[in-house]
Amino acid sequence: MTRPGLRQDSRVAVVSPASAAKAELVELGCERLRAFGYEPVVMPHALDRGPLYYAGTAKDRVADLHAAFADESIEGVICTRGGWGSAELLPLLDRELLRANPKVFVGYSDHTSLHAWFWNECELPTFYAPMVAADWAKDDGVDARTWRAALEGVDAWSVGAGDGMRVLREGKAEGRLLGGCLSIVVEALGTPWALRIDEPTVLFLEDIGTKPYKWDRFLQHLKFAGMLKNVRGIVFGDMSANIEPNEMELLEAACLHALGDFDGPVAIGLKCGHVDAENRSLPLGAWVKIDASELITLRE
Repeated sequence: MTRPGLRQDSRVAVVSPASAAKAELVELGCERLRAFGYEPVVMPHALDRGPLYYAGTAKDRVADLHAAFADESIEGVICTRGGWGSAELLPLLDRELLRANPKVFVGYSDHTSLHAWFWNECELPTFYAPMVAADWAKDDGVDARTWRAALEGVDAWSVGAGDGMRVLREGKAEGRLLGGCLSIVVEALGTPWALRIDEPTVLFLEDIGTKPYKWDRFLQHLKFAGMLKNVRGIVFGDMSANIEPNEMELLEAACLHALGDFDGPVAIGLKCGHVDAENRSLPLGAWVKIDASELITLRE
């Protein structure tokens, strides 16, 4: 499937598939999206609060997603924030509707489950990229260069040392860029919606609040489940939302321990996902090359 993209003046739907977002942050994010050149459309349930911590019922949240994809005037769908709740929508998604109306889909964290579903069921390339309330609402929340390159195609997309990447294990590899939030990838194992890694893959993994022993455990789980069989290279995200600076050496050692029999290149530090500022955008589903501390797109 051809990768959907945005252009200046694109209408973008704002949705909340998981936890409730603060209305004032959504409005701030929408203001910045307008200044960036887009026309945000806040969907009917995007500002719902409850039940519990959800942004409305599962039925209402999936209705917003379906309506956004069905609307021919909308070119992109951007989530407000993560939290928890996207996985609850998976059995309710209309595969035929979504396959017939491919659009840009943007989110990260809990929305890893939706990225996996779109790839598994529709082969739809998506974007692990800044969200409305979590990133666009901040003055410095979005890295404009990687957003424009990934979502608008204004330049060739690449990330490297200037984006935080550094080498844990040298090497070169090519493959399909897949992945997302480590804990969500692991928690999907054993369900019908686990990420399918059926071809050479460069796996991106990041998370929040995950200590070194948990990274070790999760990576061992992926390995034992056969999820690394087709993985040719691994890129870990920035770890500042997981550990204190003095724990970095231990975390790196824990990751390398879990990957002791993995012989592909490994990088760490990419500022994408749970970061404080200048969140980088990743084109999931693109064919990429990893070479030391650089990741570049070769083709879709």
